[in-house]
Amino acid sequence: MAEPVFDEKTLRKLERLMLVANRVRAGAIKGERRSSRRGTSIEFADYRNYVRGDDLRRLDWNIYARLQRPFIKLLEDEEDLAVHLLLDASASMDWPRSGPRDLHKFLYAQRVLAGLAYIALAGGDRVTVTALRGDGGARWGPLRGRGYILNLFAWLEKLHTRGGLDFNAALRDYALRSARPGLCVVLTDLMSPEGYEDGLRALLGRGNEIAVIQILSPDEVNPEITGDLKLLDVETGIPQDVTIDAGMRELYLQRFEAWQAEIGAYCVRRGIHYVAVDTGTPWEELILSELRRVSVVR
Repeated sequence: MAEPVFDEKTLRKLERLMLVANRVRAGAIKGERRSSRRGTSIEFADYRNYVRGDDLRRLDWNIYARLQRPFIKLLEDEEDLAVHLLLDASASMDWPRSGPRDLHKFLYAQRVLAGLAYIALAGGDRVTVTALRGDGGARWGPLRGRGYILNLFAWLEKLHTRGGLDFNAALRDYALRSARPGLCVVLTDLMSPEGYEDGLRALLGRGNEIAVIQILSPDEVNPEITGDLKLLDVETGIPQDVTIDAGMRELYLQRFEAWQAEIGAYCVRRGIHYVAVDTGTPWEELILSELRRVSVVR
C-alpha cells in the first residue's frame, strides 16, 4: 500500500461519514457521536490522553500542572464506539500474482480498511486493527483520534500475507481476547477449508455487531482459463490436475453462486451485514455506496 491511499476529493467524502452500530452501545469515552441514553449527566467518568483537535475546555489543568501531561475529562453521558477491523492476511489473499495491482485482493482490502479506519478515527471512535495469519498475525491499537491516522497507514504498509489460516480458530481467539464489544468488520475472501460459521458465532456471542466484506478477484468470480491444468493451492501447496472445458466452467459458476448464497443466508439469519465485492469495483465505491446500503456507514 505504498501508493497514496486518498485523493482530496475522496477524503472530503469520507470525512462526512460515520460508522454505525445499531445494536451496540458500550463505552464512556467522548466521541463525536452522542449516546442513545436519555439524560444530560455531567458526572465525571474517567480521563484519557489529549489528542490534537480535542476541546481545550475539557482539559484538566490541575492534572496538567502536576504531571506536565495533558488529560481530557470524560463524562458519563458521552460515548465512543469500539471498532474492530479484522484483516485476513493468509496466503489466499495474495492474488492475483500478476496483472494490474489494483486487482490484488490484499492491497484492495488494505485500502478499504484504511478508509474505514480513517472514518472511525476522525469520528473519535476507538479503533483496533488486527491482521489474521496462521503465525499469530499483528495488531494495532486500540487507539482513538485523528492524530493516529498516519501512524496506522504506516503500520498497514508493512503488513504482508503468509501461510494458511484456520479462520474459525482465529475469530474465536479474537472474540476471547477482545475486551469491549463493538462494530466488528471482517475483510476476507472466506477461503478457509474449516469454514467461517463458528468464528462469526463467537464474535456475536461477545456482543459484537458484525459486517463481513468478502473480497475476491475478477478471475475467481468469473474464470477465463481452459484446458488441461495443474492447479496449486496457494496456502497448502497441494497440486491438483484438472481439465477445464465449458461444462466444468459452468459447474464452477453454479457452485460459486451457491456458495455465496449460502454465506448470505447464514449472515441474514444471524443479523450479520454481508457484502461481496470483486476487486474490479473501486474501493471507495464499496465504502460510499455498498456499505451505506447495508447500513455499516452513513
